[in-house]
Amino acid sequence: MGLLQRLGKLVRANVNAAIAQAEDPEQALDQALMDMQDDLVQLRQAVAQAIATQKRTERQREAAARAAEDWYRRAQQLLNVGDEPGARSALSQCHGQQDAAAHLQEQWETQRDTIAQLRNTLRDLEAKLLETRTKRDLYVARARSAMATQRMHDTLNYLSRPNNPLERLESWTMELEARAQLSQTAGRDPLEQAFQTLESDQRLDRDLEQLKARRPPELR
Repeated sequence: MGLLQRLGKLVRANVNAAIAQAEDPEQALDQALMDMQDDLVQLRQAVAQAIATQKRTERQREAAARAAEDWYRRAQQLLNVGDEPGARSALSQCHGQQDAAAHLQEQWETQRDTIAQLRNTLRDLEAKLLETRTKRDLYVARARSAMATQRMHDTLNYLSRPNNPLERLESWTMELEARAQLSQTAGRDPLEQAFQTLESDQRLDRDLEQLKARRPPELR
């Protein structure tokens, strides 16, 4: 991916969305800032190099244009002294320099457009970097909030599934309680249990007779 394409993609990227998937949003954002700073340095170097290349192309174009003019004057001089073959040769040199100047002019215009694009991208990246630095804490807070919300929804969705951990824990607890109840009654003497049942019934009979004795005469 070329520098302009990569930087353009970075400028258009949503930083908050990029760090929302990270385990540590603060660390991810700091790394993103460092990457943007590195890209900014590279872009500034690219702009400087493009400007230097454009200036060199302009000097070459001007030199070719001057050379074409010189050859044209020579052709005139040679023609004035009757040297038509020399004049034709000088004009040929003139045309070569004119073609070179025209080609260099096209290069210069292409370089001009490239520099304009680089400068626009540079301004966008500088603005994005400044905005990200200014809103760093806000981005981190938003990312952490988004991560916490996502984890909460994931947990609720997990617990809402059949046979989730809470249901398994409840089932396990009920099974333990049932085992404990069985262990309390296990190993008792059946005769002892019969006596306990008889005593309980006799106690109920006595209490019932006492209640009957306490009723008003008309209800007995």
